[in-house]
Amino acid sequence: MTLSSDELQAAAKKHLWMHFTRMSTYGDSDIPVIVRGSGPYVYDDKGKRYLDGLAGLFVSMAGHGRTELAEAASKQASELAYFPLWSYAHPAAVELASRLAALAPGDLNRVFFTTSGSEAVESAWKLAKSYFKRVGQPERYKVLSREYAYHGTSMGALAVTGLSSIKHDFEPLPAGGIRVPNTNFYRAPEFVADDETKFGIWAADEIERAILREDAESVAAVFLEPVQNSGGCFTPPPGYFQRVREICDRYGVLLVSDEVICAFGRLGYYFGAEKYGYQPDIITFAKGVTSGYSPLGGMIVRDELMEPFLTGTATFLHGITFAGHPVSSAVALANLDVFERDDLLGNVRANEDGFRATLDKLNDLPIVGNIRGAGYFYGIELVKDKSTKETFDDDESERLLRGYLSHALFDAGLVCRADDRGDPVIQLAPPLICTQEHFDEIEQILRSVLTEAWSRL
Repeated sequence: MTLSSDELQAAAKKHLWMHFTRMSTYGDSDIPVIVRGSGPYVYDDKGKRYLDGLAGLFVSMAGHGRTELAEAASKQASELAYFPLWSYAHPAAVELASRLAALAPGDLNRVFFTTSGSEAVESAWKLAKSYFKRVGQPERYKVLSREYAYHGTSMGALAVTGLSSIKHDFEPLPAGGIRVPNTNFYRAPEFVADDETKFGIWAADEIERAILREDAESVAAVFLEPVQNSGGCFTPPPGYFQRVREICDRYGVLLVSDEVICAFGRLGYYFGAEKYGYQPDIITFAKGVTSGYSPLGGMIVRDELMEPFLTGTATFLHGITFAGHPVSSAVALANLDVFERDDLLGNVRANEDGFRATLDKLNDLPIVGNIRGAGYFYGIELVKDKSTKETFDDDESERLLRGYLSHALFDAGLVCRADDRGDPVIQLAPPLICTQEHFDEIEQILRSVLTEAWSRL
């Protein structure tokens, strides 16, 4: 049975609980209902087209409507729809694990599958605790992460997350989550605000100071995104990750590169760690591994971390029913084929300067304070005063982002994210197939809407 637009609205308002959504928002207005996608565009139930400037939710790397990915899912489901990885294997998971290990940097050779990014982060923390217990360091359980950094919604991942505003309803959380400064050079402390390299070394050294404050022998891991998502695409200053790697080695702490967003081409490489030249102990991934055509996540782990589990009765006592699902694994393999055949990484690297240059045109607007990011991953920080970098107060931010920008951008035909978890930003992460024509469309919509927003302040 196919529901009409009116029936969809009525059913959605009566039965659907949307994620991270103020449900009252749609008390007197329609819920956007997206019914299909093609390339970098999606279409609603009324036939209106939107440029998907956020790749769904940092997910649709290869774009929408890829029949080869749908066909891979159908073929696998007809052969083996489901079987667990609990003491068994199936060909799609084996082949995918092998392929991911070959793509990952260094000796990251073991793949533990999950179904989501939150589960991947949760799994990495659990592995760190379990590993250290098996090598005679059971007191190591704490994890460091950066201010405003988002690492997931499950209870462990939420404890790693650096956003206090989304934690209060669920406290108390698991113990051990410690915050360190992020790498937002635009808001750098005054004593390092004149030199990005100096700022990066200071931010990295703050990780060392936190390790020592907490007692180095109690710290298990540091969780860092190559480019931090929440807060608005904070890129690492020169030398930052190299200094962090040295610190982690000095104190025996694991470095987890949380690449749930940054992996699979978002920065023009399969993994962000490659772009910035550092060797993680664990990489967490999800989202782009299947371009969203089926749920899949996981962690890729260095050989050393697997060794304690290869002898005797040692077992990593952790598992997820649908992890490494045959259909999802088959879709991921087909997705990687698309990456190679269409050279999606090359497309990002060839066009990223054009994307940046096009967004930089918006710097002439009084509301635009800072444009930052890398690859196909950018944040635009909005300010009340460009010269002083004065931001909006809570009331103004509420009226600007939720009261106007979110709806106006969507109504103008652009899917993006207006976010105030930190200072107000607009985030962009288009599918990796996008080229200059799409960048121009993004810039034109943003220019029109942001100009109107400024006039309303």
